[in-house]
Amino acid sequence: MWAIAGVAAAAIGAFALPLAVVVQRTYRDDALLRLQRDTVAATRQVDVAPGAGDPVELPPSTDRIAVYDLQGRRIAGRGPARSDSLTAESLRRSRPVSAQRGGKLVAAAALITSEQASGALRAERDDDELQARIRRTWGVLAAIAAGLLLAAWLAARVLAIRLAGPVESLADAARRLGDGDFTARASRSGIREPDAVAEALDQTAERLQQLLDHERTFAADASHQLRTPLAALRLELEGFQLEHPAAPGLDSAVAQADRLQQTIDTLLAVRRDIPGLARRARVEPRLAALEERWRGRLAARGRPLHVRDPGAPDVAIAPVVLDEILDVLLSNAERHGEGAVTVATERLGDRWLELQVGDEGPGFGGDAERAFLRRSPDASGHGIGLALARSLAEAEGGRLTVTRAGARPVVTLFLEVADARTP
Repeated sequence: MWAIAGVAAAAIGAFALPLAVVVQRTYRDDALLRLQRDTVAATRQVDVAPGAGDPVELPPSTDRIAVYDLQGRRIAGRGPARSDSLTAESLRRSRPVSAQRGGKLVAAAALITSEQASGALRAERDDDELQARIRRTWGVLAAIAAGLLLAAWLAARVLAIRLAGPVESLADAARRLGDGDFTARASRSGIREPDAVAEALDQTAERLQQLLDHERTFAADASHQLRTPLAALRLELEGFQLEHPAAPGLDSAVAQADRLQQTIDTLLAVRRDIPGLARRARVEPRLAALEERWRGRLAARGRPLHVRDPGAPDVAIAPVVLDEILDVLLSNAERHGEGAVTVATERLGDRWLELQVGDEGPGFGGDAERAFLRRSPDASGHGIGLALARSLAEAEGGRLTVTRAGARPVVTLFLEVADARTP
């Protein structure tokens, strides 16, 4: 809109400014020509014959008129005591001349007696009327230019609205699509290019909906297929535990089966985005449960576990998801770290809470972000656990990152503090 209006303003200015200059010069030349004509007419009524003893009589006029002899002396009328350059020029050339000087219009014409110049008549008038006429004309030109500019701006606005409307519709559809609403469709405008983009966006939404439906179907099938053999495995372990209560490792095996069942339920719940899934977690009991689960395992390897929680507030995350992320971080520290494992909380302003998990190992080495890539284990030994934990954190509105990658590494989970509206 502003580009079109700017081009229109430049075009109008390119025509209007030279036209204003031409109008000014035309009006000035016309005023000088009229003054010059009146001056020549007045010379016919002035007699300065040599040797005449009568005073020079001047015709009635609203202009300031003065008569000069051949020596340039003023002999009658009102004007400079000595002839100016314009009067001298008219005597020298024996023809009328005129000019605009100092806010005045001046004209001079030679007085001819017996076909010879006997003096000069000088006439002077104010240019107020000329300037007023010029200003009036300039005002009309300015009004016309403003009207044309306004018309161009209105036309540009109508065009901009027509062009911007489809783009805004596309942006709204893309925003809804990004928020997960795959039923979003962009309206058609009748303009070829935006409609082509809208068609491509609608096709993308349809493909994403199909992929999402496929994933949800797969999740439901996986839930059924995993839960049945897992339940059978747990029954077998419990039966074996009843027959051999003193067998070593059975309690741990049953606990791991329960843990696996809980992990499957958590992942499926997050994948399906179940509405009933709580989105508020109390940090203190979750850390206490984490310490109970992991202290024995780490102690068996001669590694202490330190949990420091100075009264952390509730956070906006599903409790089962928080447990899953913390278990992944503790598992990563157990497998790849060394020495004591520390879990600490720290408030970050009024909105965020940090959950830090660190150990005394050598760190990640190289690019720590590679540990979050979803792939088979790399040279550093990290698999998909950290990638899964990051995905879970981001799905809950948090962030998981390595805040210290070198020796004594620290992985930090940033979670938003829950407010009163968080269920």
